Amino acid sequence: QVQLVESGGGLVQAGGSLRLSCATSGRTFSSYAMGWFRQAPGKEREFIAAISRAGIYTSYSDPVKGRFTISRDNAKLTVYLQMNSLKPEDTAVYYCAADFTGVPRTDADDYNYWGQGTQVTVSS
Repeated sequence: QVQLVESGGGLVQAGGSLRLSCATSGRTFSSYAMGWFRQAPGKEREFIAAISRAGIYTSYSDPVKGRFTISRDNAKLTVYLQMNSLKPEDTAVYYCAADFTGVPRTDADDYNYWGQGTQVTVSS
């Protein structure tokens, strides 16, 4: 069983920055690809970013490309999402997820474990 715990969400003004963290349990963290998704009220869960097991390959959705950066520290069993130039439309609950294949995929159905989510609210 893998546990994922997100932190770092909060309220920020448009143009500001936040860094989300996702701490995991289990010594096999370095074998997982990790992803970040978000879900706004009344909308489906949306892919944001993913990173391969060694952190070499990353993938981003178009709405966040150039503003968000995903990274990981396998020694700390943690994946991060640095969010800059935040916009009100970035407001959502943000989730991290683990993919046992190690491939940074974009479909939520491909991920095996999920965190509980952290709220990000961007005011205009």
